[in-house]
Amino acid sequence: MVKDAAGDPDRVVELLWQEGDAAPRTGLSLTRIVLAAIEVADAEGLDGLSMRKVADRLGFTSMSLYRHVPGRQHLVDLMCDAVLGPPGTAPFPEPADASDGEWRDRLEAWVRAGWQLRERHPWLAEVRGTRQVPGPNGVAHYEYLLSTVARTGLPPAQVIAVVGLIGRFLDAEALRLVETARTERLSGVTEAEWWGSRDTLYARLDRYPTLTSLWEAGGFDDPEDPFEFGLRAVLDGVEALVARYGTRDETCPVCGNPMERAASGRPREYCSRACRQRAYRRRHSG
Repeated sequence: MVKDAAGDPDRVVELLWQEGDAAPRTGLSLTRIVLAAIEVADAEGLDGLSMRKVADRLGFTSMSLYRHVPGRQHLVDLMCDAVLGPPGTAPFPEPADASDGEWRDRLEAWVRAGWQLRERHPWLAEVRGTRQVPGPNGVAHYEYLLSTVARTGLPPAQVIAVVGLIGRFLDAEALRLVETARTERLSGVTEAEWWGSRDTLYARLDRYPTLTSLWEAGGFDDPEDPFEFGLRAVLDGVEALVARYGTRDETCPVCGNPMERAASGRPREYCSRACRQRAYRRRHSG
């Protein structure tokens, strides 16, 4: 069996889902290590995180940390789940009308809370890859989003796709800010200053009529906020999808009566068990 390049993923699962810390060794605990690592990453970014720096912050040697966590990638997985926290806690408070709340309002509130979380912990946006093992908090948030979108009546596969789209939008926008800040810090030049000095480029753009007309019309002078525009566009798209699915004419192929959509969102084949049985008998008769 091929193991993940960053270590044994099964070991990550054990660490993420264990019930509390094991007996502390020499004053250390997994919780203390994770909290110290979060402090290091908040101050220096993910690039600045190392086992040695975490150990120094705690006043121990690096080898002491390895008794609790196998390596840096395992530690990052633990950090992600720790800062996320369960739904219903800051910064993800459960809406007062959670049982009856509109799905769009719930999604928007979740994304905005996720944005606030990434403003406090910018390194979250730097955690990349398709094999990040989720912990109990991460799965709880996933369940919350799935249950929110499922109430729209979309088919199961589309429910999952919508939740994935929402998460990728949030991560992409947060990563854009992190990369912009890093570039400004390393170069000592702001984005506005850098683009404002590209006269040699702008002198060559007048051959592109649409770009020129938008420029002259002031389209680049007061741009839309990328996060606000993107969030609105994504949710508008999901709402259009929900509306289109909701207008589908679903009738029973046996009796022709309209069929109510299942609570799960999965399309029904027949309006009742009786019609299902009639269809079965038809297929197997003669």
